[in-house]
Amino acid sequence: MRIVLSVKNLTRSYGNLIAVKGVSFDVAEGEIFALIGPNGAGKSTALKIIATVLKPTSGVVFVAGMNVVKEADKVRESISYLPEEAGAYRRLRGREYLWLMAGLITDLKQRQDEFVERAIKIADLGVRINDKISTYSKGMTRKILLGRALMSEPKLAILDEPTSGLDVINALEVRDVIRSSAKGGMAVLLSSHNMLEIEYLSDRVAIIDQGKIFEIGTPGGLKKKYRAGNLEEVFRKVVEEEK
Repeated sequence: MRIVLSVKNLTRSYGNLIAVKGVSFDVAEGEIFALIGPNGAGKSTALKIIATVLKPTSGVVFVAGMNVVKEADKVRESISYLPEEAGAYRRLRGREYLWLMAGLITDLKQRQDEFVERAIKIADLGVRINDKISTYSKGMTRKILLGRALMSEPKLAILDEPTSGLDVINALEVRDVIRSSAKGGMAVLLSSHNMLEIEYLSDRVAIIDQGKIFEIGTPGGLKKKYRAGNLEEVFRKVVEEEK
């Protein structure tokens, strides 16, 4: 499979604090790749660099062969980024919000139509798509944000804690959308501290702690290697070995 994302020796410092320490990994077309670890492990910082929000202290990142620092504008045309704490314009109706977002992506009316219809299908809010976002539950808001993130079918979708705070039903629906998008060829990079969810969702995972990646593999392969019942047990064993 073609490599969509290539991360090599990525480092990011904040003064004396090194948040990301020489991280390297690749994500292929149609693959769901997850960074898993506790809060403060460096997951969100790495995602922000890949999404061109932050610049690395050192190392290189390429998306579809483009350097995220030197070709940031072009990279943004090929990616979509959904932060953990993303919000929507609460005074707008759901459909209005999606039209606004589509207009920021393209000036072509036909493409805007396609993007909005795709986002409406992903959000799956029924008639509530015409209501103000201020009336939405957290789950509904998260689903319309996911629709916004995936409406343009980016080459790489960067999703930070995509099901954070959602109930079981909404979380399952979001996971199904992510899996369906990957089957269509989209590369997906996830970040989560919910290792059981990631075990269900991801093709490969990277275990990250204190800014460093300690292991990369399939969920099944890592469980077998560490003789563990789930990824939480894998994580504990990996961290204990490093200590």
